[in-house]
Amino acid sequence: MIELDRAQARQIAVRAQLLGAERPESLFSTVDQLTMLQIDPTAAIAPNVDLVAWSRLGDGYEHSDLRFALEEERSLVEQSSFIRPMDDIGLVLATARDRMHSSTYEWLEANARFRTDVLALLAAEGPVTAAEVPDTSQVPWQSSGWTNDKNVDRLLEMLCRVGDVAISGRRGKLRTWDLPERVYPADLEIPSYDDAKALLDERRLASLGVARRTSKIQGEEVAAANRGLPCVIDGVGGEWRVDPDALAAADDDFEGRTALLSPYDRLVYDRDRALELFDFDYVLEMYKPAAKRRWGYFALPILHDDRLVGKLDAKVDRKAGLLRVFAVHEDFAWDPAIGDAVEQEIGELAAWLGVAVEHVR
Repeated sequence: MIELDRAQARQIAVRAQLLGAERPESLFSTVDQLTMLQIDPTAAIAPNVDLVAWSRLGDGYEHSDLRFALEEERSLVEQSSFIRPMDDIGLVLATARDRMHSSTYEWLEANARFRTDVLALLAAEGPVTAAEVPDTSQVPWQSSGWTNDKNVDRLLEMLCRVGDVAISGRRGKLRTWDLPERVYPADLEIPSYDDAKALLDERRLASLGVARRTSKIQGEEVAAANRGLPCVIDGVGGEWRVDPDALAAADDDFEGRTALLSPYDRLVYDRDRALELFDFDYVLEMYKPAAKRRWGYFALPILHDDRLVGKLDAKVDRKAGLLRVFAVHEDFAWDPAIGDAVEQEIGELAAWLGVAVEHVR
């Protein structure tokens, strides 16, 4: 059995997430290693896709880079709630059943005519936004949440997941939908489910470096499955899996840096893993009443070298041209070097956003 100490495990995780001192070369290479960028519209600082990309690439990254990769270069693609490498789309479509409940397939079958109407419209007029698609559903989508009776949005989303439609781009914040043959490569291959799942599991573990064999968040697999090599981590119970390439590089000297992370960043997305490897206690508190928040509405986890050391409570005021810093929470007493590095990174974030820093006391 392979044995790692916690420092080795942390450094493997940080390297795998491209958060060491050496930055990646491009947006595509970043997404290719991370395998995905989660789409979330919250913009207290910046949308998640931009914040994750900036934390890896630095001030050379601009949102226009993402639009170019998605809509012109087509090296990346938006699919469901994620930005993924276009090269992975066949794997994602082959494993669509893992991300859809059986009731969803039943709803699609009950709305066969609705599906036919939508595909005909896209063939004739695509790309279109959801608002331009008539609702001809036979059976309404029923939910206790915000999607209730949003039949067009639900149909387009589900048809995208199974590969019948594709997201071609955006008009402002609105997604545009089209036939997949106009978006995906002409030579797109859909492998078998087993082959696709194995490769996606391998890629996920490579992006994490080290992970539990099983772990899910809201139905999404965020662990290694049975890929990689079994290992144990000193001081942490149970079996882990480690990526072979990451393990081979573990003896190289580690050089870290300071980074401000999105709450949806995959280094911290699995809160249990972050607690076990980094002793990092974190909850996204945007849904809590203000009086019950410990760290802030959209607090950014702070990475320094191979440790998660605190949280930044800040918010952008675009009209005032300010990044307002309400608090910098230290998980332990920082030495001056950490404080200086964090303050510098806050300044870098503000410069990238095109605003000034204001510390609110």
